[in-house]
Order: sequence, then structure tokens, then C-alpha cells
Amino acid sequence: MIAIGLLFVRMLCDYFKSRPQLEAEIVILRHQLNLLQRRAPRRPHLRWVDRAPFIWLYRRCPRVLRAITIVRPETILRWHRMGFAAYWRWKSRSSGGRPRIAREVRDLIRRMSFENSLWGATKIHGELLKLGIVVAQSTVSVYMVPRRDRPLQTWKTFLRNHMEGIASIDLFVVPTIAFQQLFAFLVHGHERRGLLWFAVTRNPTAEWLARQITEAFPWDRAPKYLIRDNDRVFGAVFKAHVRAMGIRDRPTSFRSPWQNGYVERLIGSIRRECTDHLLVFNAEHLRRILAKYATYYNEVRTHVSLGKDAPCRRPVERFGDIVAYPVLGGLHHRYARI
Repeated sequence: MIAIGLLFVRMLCDYFKSRPQLEAEIVILRHQLNLLQRRAPRRPHLRWVDRAPFIWLYRRCPRVLRAITIVRPETILRWHRMGFAAYWRWKSRSSGGRPRIAREVRDLIRRMSFENSLWGATKIHGELLKLGIVVAQSTVSVYMVPRRDRPLQTWKTFLRNHMEGIASIDLFVVPTIAFQQLFAFLVHGHERRGLLWFAVTRNPTAEWLARQITEAFPWDRAPKYLIRDNDRVFGAVFKAHVRAMGIRDRPTSFRSPWQNGYVERLIGSIRRECTDHLLVFNAEHLRRILAKYATYYNEVRTHVSLGKDAPCRRPVERFGDIVAYPVLGGLHHRYARI
């Protein structure tokens, strides 16, 4: 740095010298440089302080390359490119990554992931939003307890818009501990993705299904359309009863379960989150299990299609200590503030 300072001082002094004196000094300096080159034929090793004046003079006047003798002109150009890259690398450096979340939030995410082995990042993120903790879903995926049987990021948004005045029904089979079969009847509302009604029987008939529709929908709250499959159990009695209630019956096409995807999704959720992890003793036991799950599903469980809200519009709690209430014997938990 001292050498560069002396160089600039001498440059300022040259402005007060006459032209003949400057030309004479240039000739003397070139002669001395020729003598030093003959004495030291090896290539000199220059530090960055020595390279800086070359680069600065080249930027101000590119023709100075003709006067360079101790290094090659290509070397000056290479130094200039390296300096250009280093400058923009410094200027576009990162000012810091995403801020770290609080340790309490990280511990809570791991706790939820550990206590609810069936939950993915989507559900945990919904629970955090309901507790007044705003974090990104990708952050939740990072701090979850990793498992081999499921990815960190689960359940993408499958539908964003909901339809009003439409309900869907279906039956699914639940085996008992005595190897018997119980039929669970579900009524699913499309407006808020809620489980509107459920019933359990060993022998479903058209009369029994018609009675369940009456109990599920009062006469002044019946949906406009009812989506179902082409099961033979939905006989003439059921169709006539539905028509009398002012509901338009809309059966799906043959072998097209995707046309009734809402209730199929609900049945899959019940199996994955409830019945596949419990042993059912009899019909009354299954009714109690479905009643508890229906309360959890409608009032607690967050849904992707509802913007991480519950069908019964679960409020956001921002103040108080976080406590966990077990659901279905600890298979799920409800988190709230007290």
C-alpha cells in the first residue's frame, strides 16, 4: 500500500514537470527496465498490491498494454477479468438466509410429528396456523421427525374450490375382530367438506338407506344434487324417497369411482387415520369410533381444500400455553391454548 501511495504522489508531481523532462525520465526508466530484465530473466511474482496499478491504468487507458514489458498483455487482461468476477461476486453475496424460527416452535413441530405418526407436513402446518404460529410449510417439513414410510412433504392440494348444494354418499366395509363385516354409510357435504352423517349396519337395504337420508337431511336443508355409485342396494325405494325430498339423484358412470372422488377421499381418510389402526368388536363399538372421528374430522382436523381450516371453522388461538388433548386413544391429538 505504501508503494501505491508513493506512486500516486509521484504522478501528481509529474503534472508540474515540463514535457522534455518527462520524456527524458521515460527514456531513463525504460533503459533501467531493460537492464533489470537482462539481470533477472525469470518471471516475477507479483502480489495483488502490485497488480492493482496495472488493472487501474488499463481501465483508464487500454493502450498502456503497449508499454508493458515485465508481464504479457494477456496477463493484464486475465487479472482484469478476475477482478471483475471478484467484484460482482462480492456485490451479489447473500445478505443472510431465511431467519431461524424460535426453538419453541421447532420443538413443537417435532412433538406434533412424534405424537401423530400419521400426520404429514400439511396437517402440522394447519395446526400451527390454528395456534397462531405463522411459518412456511417447507419449514415444517425440515423440522419434522423423518420417517422412511412417508415423505416429509405430504398431501398436496387436490381441490381449491368447493361446490354448494351437492352431497355424496357411499358405503364401505369394516371387518370386526370376529371376522364379520359391518357396513358404514357416509354422507359427505361438498360445501365445507364435512362428514354430515354416518350409520352402521350389518345388512344395508334400500329402506334403511332411505331412512338414513331422511335423518341426515331435514326437509328444509336437503341438497340439490346427490352423487352416488351404481350399487344395487340403492333400489327403487331409495330413488323414490330421494325424489320425494326434492333431491336430484346423480349416479356415477359404470366403473368410474373418480366421479365420486369427494366421498372416496373421505373413506380413504377414515381408513388411514382410524379404522386401519383399531380393532372393531361390534356395530356399537364402530358407531362410537366413528362418532369420535366425526367430531375430530369436523371440528379439529385441518383440511387442505379449506385453506388449513376445519369444516366447522376452527378459530385461531394466539395466546396461552399449548396443551394436547388425545383423540381416539392418542391416535390423534387436538392442540389448543389455555
